[in-house]
Amino acid sequence: MKKLTTIASAMMLSLALSGATLAKDTIALTVSTLNNPFFVSLKDGAQKKADELGYELVVLDSQNDPAKELSNVEDLLIRGAKVLLINPTDSEAVSNAIAMANKKNVPVITLDRGAANGKVVSHVASDNVAGGKMAGDFIAAKLGDGAKVIQLEGLAGTSAARERGEGFQQAITAHKFDVLASQPADFDRTKGLNVMENLLAGKGDVQAVFAQNDEMALGALRAISAANKKVLIVGFDGTDDGVKAVKRGKLAATVAQQPELIGSLGVATADKVIKGEVVEAKIPVDLKVISE
Repeated sequence: MKKLTTIASAMMLSLALSGATLAKDTIALTVSTLNNPFFVSLKDGAQKKADELGYELVVLDSQNDPAKELSNVEDLLIRGAKVLLINPTDSEAVSNAIAMANKKNVPVITLDRGAANGKVVSHVASDNVAGGKMAGDFIAAKLGDGAKVIQLEGLAGTSAARERGEGFQQAITAHKFDVLASQPADFDRTKGLNVMENLLAGKGDVQAVFAQNDEMALGALRAISAANKKVLIVGFDGTDDGVKAVKRGKLAATVAQQPELIGSLGVATADKVIKGEVVEAKIPVDLKVISE
């Protein structure tokens, strides 16, 4: 009987050890908001790559709230994540979350939006400055220099909004655009609609709108259509809804990012970090203008 008990104990220990060996390493991802198709695609790309490489991916939604983001990161660090992928809600505020990960010696990779402070091993993103310039150059190609334009800005404090605005400013200077207004609509479709409605009341002679993402562009489209005006609208991101609107001739163009690829490259980079391989500090993802 004692011998049987010893054999059973040995078998259980063997199973426990093999289970520990087979347990997947965890990669964590905090997303600024999953109430935006772009970031859902980013998450999906990350999940596919994690499944392919055999990692457990834990995804938490920060709901565009830096306090929620900090809480999410704290939770993920307690869960024992090997690498932390962060798509920041705010480039300044995220520094607190990164500092927490740095203190625990958990490597951090930022996706799409950068961080102002803290140690980040790699940043995977499109060149937002180049994209903003591409949008302005497209407007100039269609309407010529001196066009009357409105810009709908993204969420204040994000690197994406700042950099896309910087690139568009380069185009404004190069093509001598007459900027009738430049106001935030927080990367949100409903806010894009409301801001555009208000602007049209006093800026009815606008010829083109550059929205710093497709959600705001689609909101602006609704306001412009309701006002029976013909305005050239350029979005940014290349979301499914944005591209469909371009193909239907509703939006003039969208500067297309590849969110799935950003998510996928994030996980692939995390895999290299876990294996002790050297990774690039900046990993660029190509942009292209999609038009009719």
